[in-house]
Amino acid sequence: MKESNQRYRKSNALLARSKKVIPLGTQTFSKGFTQFPKGAAPLYLERGDGGRVWDVDGNEYVDLICGLLPIVLGYKDKDVDEAIKRQLECGISFSMATELETELAERLTEIIPCAEKVRFGKNGTDATSGAIRLARAYTGHSHIIACGYHGWQDWYIGATTRNKGVPEAVRELTHRVPYNDLDSVRRIFKSHKNNIAAVILEPMNVTEPEDGFLQELKELVHAQDALLIYDEVITGFRYSLGGAQELFDVTPDLAAFGKAMGNGMPISAVVGKAEVMKEMEEIFFSSTFGGETLSLAAAIAVIDKMKEEPVIEKIWETGAALAKQVNALILNKGLENVISLSGKAPWKILQFHEHENASKEVIKTLYLKEMLANGVLTHGSHNICYAHNETDQIKVLEAYKNTLEILSTELAKPGVEDRLGLPVIYPVFSVR
Repeated sequence: MKESNQRYRKSNALLARSKKVIPLGTQTFSKGFTQFPKGAAPLYLERGDGGRVWDVDGNEYVDLICGLLPIVLGYKDKDVDEAIKRQLECGISFSMATELETELAERLTEIIPCAEKVRFGKNGTDATSGAIRLARAYTGHSHIIACGYHGWQDWYIGATTRNKGVPEAVRELTHRVPYNDLDSVRRIFKSHKNNIAAVILEPMNVTEPEDGFLQELKELVHAQDALLIYDEVITGFRYSLGGAQELFDVTPDLAAFGKAMGNGMPISAVVGKAEVMKEMEEIFFSSTFGGETLSLAAAIAVIDKMKEEPVIEKIWETGAALAKQVNALILNKGLENVISLSGKAPWKILQFHEHENASKEVIKTLYLKEMLANGVLTHGSHNICYAHNETDQIKVLEAYKNTLEILSTELAKPGVEDRLGLPVIYPVFSVR
């Protein structure tokens, strides 16, 4: 295997070039160089096919990031690509609406329990922020209770440690609560009586909902004349075709969908009850590219394929099988108190825990370094796509064997960080 400085020579050179004209050298924090082992990671990708990607240096990887979860079918999916090409022959963005908007909206109202009407955006942040503005307009209230990650707009990011540039008056309107903690929700409703517009949450991420949590939350929210909003940007088209609300059988008032909806094409949606969505006619939620047709065509193709083929079933099966074997490897190396897997099978998240000889951040950094060296692109999660096959799984498990062997050896003695040989990676901010 090539030394890191040669293996990633073009990536490192491109980063130096990019940083001269692009802050961080990329458009997305979690795709940037600060979130990967310095000098020991690819920083720029060139192409993808199925469940694999190739970097600018020609190195091949099984991709367990999948574009931060939009790639649910796989790269270069034939059906989606053909739908895009057909539409490309007709045009991309037009001077008026197209029938594709109605066709996709009709499909969404058929498969998503809460969806009676639909509006489109480009990013998950568009959809969550549109839902928040809608809730404030409908209820006449200002404050928001949030649980999870909901994008970069002021209303949410102002309540996190990444709040630079957000006015204090805006920051004070959003209140974050832990998942499964109804008492925290009650306290905020009490302290901001008659002024909570909505509770927005990821219906599930790392932690399973406790028995009755989602239903009790819905009842609590409605008793306070507020709206319940699900951020299904990740769970939609992954947990179930109708999202987590279909899986858990608890229907919100509004929901935000995105990511896997277009298998990589930029599209999102605010969906919800017609009574609430009617406010869309009054608030300002409008964008030049909301009806861009290539993404609409892609999303229609994704939904049609998921209806015709066992996409959801397969990503659950693949994710469950991989997690089972990885857990066995972790146990075999006695690392169960250091690394654990949480979440549902299609989206398992690795959690790293403190060890007497290394912090969790040091452990994760070493894990990423070794997994990348063994041909697996990961952020520390299993983002499964339909195209991941048995060969990919074998490659991932072999990488885990080698990585866990090194982790076990390194953690057996103090000074892991000193021997790491590169800066420790810290998260952009704590989300989950």
